[in-house]
Amino acid sequence: MSEGDRGFDDLLSLDDVDRIVSSQGLRLPAFRLVKDGDSLPSGSYTKTTRTGSDAAIGVLDARAVFREFGDGATMVFQGMHRYWEPLALFCRQLEQSLGHPVQANAYVTPPGSRGFDVHEDEHDVFVLQSHGAKQWKVHERHDLPPTRPALIDSAIGPGDSLYIPAGFPHSASTQDDASVHITVGILSLTWATVLNEAVTLTSRDLTVNEPLPLRFADKNDLGQIVEERLTEIGALLAKADADIITERLRRRFLTTRQPVLRGQIHQMLSLDDLADESVVQKREGAMCALSSADGELSVLLGDRELRLPAWLRPAMQSVLDHEQLPVSQLAPYLDEPGRIVLVRRLIVEGLLEVVE
Repeated sequence: MSEGDRGFDDLLSLDDVDRIVSSQGLRLPAFRLVKDGDSLPSGSYTKTTRTGSDAAIGVLDARAVFREFGDGATMVFQGMHRYWEPLALFCRQLEQSLGHPVQANAYVTPPGSRGFDVHEDEHDVFVLQSHGAKQWKVHERHDLPPTRPALIDSAIGPGDSLYIPAGFPHSASTQDDASVHITVGILSLTWATVLNEAVTLTSRDLTVNEPLPLRFADKNDLGQIVEERLTEIGALLAKADADIITERLRRRFLTTRQPVLRGQIHQMLSLDDLADESVVQKREGAMCALSSADGELSVLLGDRELRLPAWLRPAMQSVLDHEQLPVSQLAPYLDEPGRIVLVRRLIVEGLLEVVE
């Protein structure tokens, strides 16, 4: 296969799977095995080891995993966006494009096998076929168990992708080849999320926290009482502060993402060499959003919030506006010691990196 025909091989190849299973020491629940719709007992493919004087339980037993794979079991890698760099970067870029959280699982199925029964997901997914081929059947929304012919009954091969919206039952099986595919789940925030935030704010009202009437279960007019209270609560919901709800959602998204910090040890070791002529750039996959909060500059960095003096906003905006910039370019906003301190801090925080 030529470099240009690799498809999704760069995200996770069969060789990558072999390396992960044989040498990375994954632990539950990051890994499991399924066969013909059932999860295998974890004790059949994990073991307890020791790290120093401490016991480590649920460690993947590579020999047992390969044996079960040879007997028809599908390997399931859960949450790979948390530890496999190619998928971490891919998911981060997708999150930045969509503005919704993203996760990635991977499934490795031996020839002539089936992992899961027909099922539906609560979120949209993209199936990315990396190795081999897999036969997919997708049924009409919520037709579970299926009673009508499949909407899609087709095989996909390396480089092919399949979009399955939430609620569409689906299943997959291999034929003559082993299969590696990645399922990217879009954990979309919905208007129900907004409603939940509004309810959270509204529940602070004292009237909402009043107890139900005494002996409420015996009251014949309880339905009428509930209807009246729902009308009152609806009025309170309508008054919920949209700006507060928006900021809560925004902050949650921009402070709970997994950091992508490849190469950070080299960046930390080079801090003493940082100078005015050093050129820095935003780290690939880094997230950053600026806003004002309590008289300070709030810097949301994807996995946390950094608070800086408000007068640093022009300098921070300049950092974000340039693909690359020498430290000296911050001269309009900070003196030399000040801009060295700021850039150094942003390198430590994982936002910037020095360009070699």
